[in-house]
Amino acid sequence: MLSRIADSLFWLSRYMERCDCVTRAIATNYILSFDSSSHTDFSWRDVIQLFTPTNDEHILQNGDHISNALTYLITDIKNMNSAKVLITRARENARGAQDYITKEVWEQVNQQYHFVNLHAMEDHIRGNRTLEMIEMLDQNSTLFYGVTDSTMPRGQGWNFMSLGKFLERSILSIDTTHAHFRRIDHRVDHAQDILFWKNLLLSLSGYELYLKSYTHGQHNMNVIDHIIFNKNFPRSVIYSLERTRRYLDEIVEDTKIEGSPALQKSFGRICSKVEFADMSIIQDEGLPNFLFSLRNDLVNFSNQLTRIYFSYA
Repeated sequence: MLSRIADSLFWLSRYMERCDCVTRAIATNYILSFDSSSHTDFSWRDVIQLFTPTNDEHILQNGDHISNALTYLITDIKNMNSAKVLITRARENARGAQDYITKEVWEQVNQQYHFVNLHAMEDHIRGNRTLEMIEMLDQNSTLFYGVTDSTMPRGQGWNFMSLGKFLERSILSIDTTHAHFRRIDHRVDHAQDILFWKNLLLSLSGYELYLKSYTHGQHNMNVIDHIIFNKNFPRSVIYSLERTRRYLDEIVEDTKIEGSPALQKSFGRICSKVEFADMSIIQDEGLPNFLFSLRNDLVNFSNQLTRIYFSYA
């Protein structure tokens, strides 16, 4: 497989995963904003800052009004992480690798592209069809994963797409967790009830599993354990890292490119940092330091991966 094709498949999957995360965060925040029992205090400013890390007050002012926030997060082409920009970039990568993805995958990406580019999309978001537009975005993301899983052949293309998907997911889970714990200054001993964590858990599609898995104990600690260490939770950090390692191993075995063994060892060290950690280590190191260090390692790994397989820094 040519490096440019592998690159396109890798980033197609990363952009779609990022768009899915943005969509779920939007849907969660929008629905909970009408729930009087919810007191997470996670504002639209926080959502914007999560996906567009900035202290620019002009940008953050979009979070003072729901319609402005939704427009910025879904259709604003100046926002590099808006749904519209992410899907457009995913489509560009899909088009470049069209011979290596199935017709169904291409059609689904193309359908999402035309949906976010509807002429009246912004009017619908600001009007009385807001929830309908958000739900359709969410459904399209779900359809993409279903179509990809059920139609893509399990070869090199699938491996690069899966590698991109789970690498992006691990970073997004870290970012989302950090953003919500920032609301309590990362004080894990500052006990909060389940309603405080509902936004975070729903944003990661882990609320129901959490309620089934944790019946006692402090919620702060349980939420950290769930998102970082729960191997049965598909969006936990450890689950995503294990899947990333699986597809990395298959790619290395299949390609045998110079530098790939060092890449495997590098990622093995990242996995070990989580596999052999526990709550006491996180408390001693501090949650923000643990998350920042892990995220920084993943970004460095991603850069190393692109240099070896895609021939650019």
